Amino acid sequence: MQTRETKSFGRISTAIVRVLLGLMFLVFGLNGFVNFIPAPKDMPQEIMNVIGALMKGGYMTVVSGAEVLVAVLLLTNRFVPLALALLAPIIVGIITYHVAMQPATIGPGIVVLLMELYLAWAYRGAFRPMLRMRTIPGAN
Repeated sequence: MQTRETKSFGRISTAIVRVLLGLMFLVFGLNGFVNFIPAPKDMPQEIMNVIGALMKGGYMTVVSGAEVLVAVLLLTNRFVPLALALLAPIIVGIITYHVAMQPATIGPGIVVLLMELYLAWAYRGAFRPMLRMRTIPGAN
């Protein structure tokens, strides 16, 4: 049985993680448009080629826009389960990039993944209907 203190801690820690994750994606999402965080100077040419192709094709603009949208939803505490669902493929992309291209710098990506998983667990009730094996169309 949970006490009032453990419920309060859960609500507060969830809010803190939600706001921190929102702030991170707001900063990096806006950076995709304004470019106020300089790129590392010692980045290998192969990585620069991949990032250049993603930017030229418009992929990074879409991802940056999604990051800003998700950040606003998280920071305003609106549609948080939807924000987490939208964020999941972005985080998979971040982890995949680091595993394949820069494993030494995967630490922040792991932190973001853990924050996403914590929030997904905290909001698990919202995801439960989506994870049913069988459902009737139009049923609640």
